[in-house]
Amino acid sequence: MDDYLLVVLAVLTWVLLISAAALDHLTDLPHTLIQAMYVAAYLSGGTLATRKALSDLWHHHVNVDLLMVVAAIGAAIVDSWAEGAVLLALFASSNALEHFAMERTRDAVRALMALMPESVTVIRDNVEELIPLEEVRIGDVVLVRPGERIAVDGVVLSGRSEIDESTITGESIPVTADAGASVFAGTVNLAGALQIEASTLPEDTTLARIVRVVSDAREKQGRAQRFAEAFEGKYAIGVLVFAAMLFLGGWLWRDAQPGDAFYRAMTVLVVMSPCALVISTPASTLSGLANAARHGVLFKGGAHLETAGSIDIFAFDKTGTLTAGIQTVTDVLVLAPEMTEDRLLVLAASVERLSEHHIAAAVMRCATERGLSTVEVSDFDALPGRGVTARVNGDVITIGNQRLLGAPESMLDAIGAEGAALLSSGKTVVFVMNGHQVLGLIAVADVVRAEAAQTVDRLRGIGIKRIVMITGDNAYVAESIARQVGITEVRADVLPEEKMQVIEDLRGRGGLVAMVGDGVNDAPALATADLGIAMGGKGTDVALETADMVLIRDDLSGIAYAMELSRRTRRTIVQNLTFSLSVIAVLTILALTIGIPLPLGVVGHEGSTVIVVLNGLRLLGWTPPESKIGEPIEARLPATA
Repeated sequence: MDDYLLVVLAVLTWVLLISAAALDHLTDLPHTLIQAMYVAAYLSGGTLATRKALSDLWHHHVNVDLLMVVAAIGAAIVDSWAEGAVLLALFASSNALEHFAMERTRDAVRALMALMPESVTVIRDNVEELIPLEEVRIGDVVLVRPGERIAVDGVVLSGRSEIDESTITGESIPVTADAGASVFAGTVNLAGALQIEASTLPEDTTLARIVRVVSDAREKQGRAQRFAEAFEGKYAIGVLVFAAMLFLGGWLWRDAQPGDAFYRAMTVLVVMSPCALVISTPASTLSGLANAARHGVLFKGGAHLETAGSIDIFAFDKTGTLTAGIQTVTDVLVLAPEMTEDRLLVLAASVERLSEHHIAAAVMRCATERGLSTVEVSDFDALPGRGVTARVNGDVITIGNQRLLGAPESMLDAIGAEGAALLSSGKTVVFVMNGHQVLGLIAVADVVRAEAAQTVDRLRGIGIKRIVMITGDNAYVAESIARQVGITEVRADVLPEEKMQVIEDLRGRGGLVAMVGDGVNDAPALATADLGIAMGGKGTDVALETADMVLIRDDLSGIAYAMELSRRTRRTIVQNLTFSLSVIAVLTILALTIGIPLPLGVVGHEGSTVIVVLNGLRLLGWTPPESKIGEPIEARLPATA
């Protein structure tokens, strides 16, 4: 529905109402002319409500619009045209405000959609061609000049630049992209020109999937909203029946004048209408969903937003969740007198260069970061279960695990107390050997996320009862990571398919369970938990498809933010429901006892609707006092595309 039409009709209704009232009191114009203006006010203020009421009746549903239309017609029947027009004017105004409020919740989606350019430059047969974005196909080479937005997910073929990925990951520091780097639609090319090979269709990019998740979330209702909508129809029928009985009772059994009895019945019909009650939940829930989306937390519907605030137990996967999921060299221990750290790394990297093991990749990255160059090797060979070996400058260099040394006593003699301490640290340690001489040790570990310990602490601070780490790693490594992040309960040596059983066991002990994983091998556990939370990982398919809540920024601090936002949303819903029910109760008691004029009932009814909508809108700008989540997405959008 066009929001401008709602506003125009509401304004027109007020203009006709005020004009008719003024002319009625200040002039001697014929009554039929004044009444015609009231009829016009009825038509402008009540046409849309009547159409919706009849449409719902056709589908066997009674809604609030029907109550308002009946009350307005009833006011006209007893010649209270002004009161009926006031009712419809206020009802039209509150409807316009409600639609405006719901429109505000779509801002996050619009901000994301605005990131996509309408046209892109592709290179076909060495010729640059400007085409509409929707015509881009997988494999097309897209040219992105400095300052332009990247329109596709893809891989850089040539060029080097700095990319602002804040709209996708929330990371404010630009990342360097050169040949082989993956880039994402909606990000901004800050410096050099890039040629990018499109790896997805425009409708399947990370950004497009995020937009779909946010859009779909608005259509999935929470328990409170489903109850409110189911309650509306039954309640509306009850109000209509009660008003009819009140009219008949007052007229037939209390000897009241038919007009007076009907007037009181219409007043009760107005004050008992549940407009504020029905809008209480969606106004709050949709605002909460929009707030979360603006801060990089995607809920797949209001039901999951409601659930988040009730979680009692958190289960965290380790690799890729509490840790970064990338093996990194943490320690280089030199044991030979003539050796240095750099020389040890050069030897190790030169041999590991031909290996595809993840430890080899970590050693290579470390050498590259230190600016070290590898040397040529020969006679490379893999030693299954132990490591690799190669000849470097005539020496036979072997790199591998402690099985290379044989008996434990030999190992301890070779590495000394400092080496033994490194082995017991919970890290993966490789030996660098020249023949039978141990030249040194290199320790590799999956680095704990910087925000992991703070997130665990914040969750405990907001009342989470149990926090458990689940991992397939051995207990030694698991306990080491758990100590660093402050988790005391660990389930180690758990296979991916067994994680689901762990979640079921936790649920069986009482309370709602949230599972946090990287969305790949944790999919069964994410689906089993009451709330599955996936690390976005820049929008991986599995993360967006499996979980109930996605941290698109790949930042654990969003979890505590989401929990607090959920609780705030639930409190706002309770506030709105309590207020709207109280207003209905007070106005109904007054109407049934001392009697109140219809205009006062109209103002009280519509005023409470406006108040609950505005209270729900407050969630759009809410952030917890100690939030570390950062600025909203649109606050960091570049001014130009």
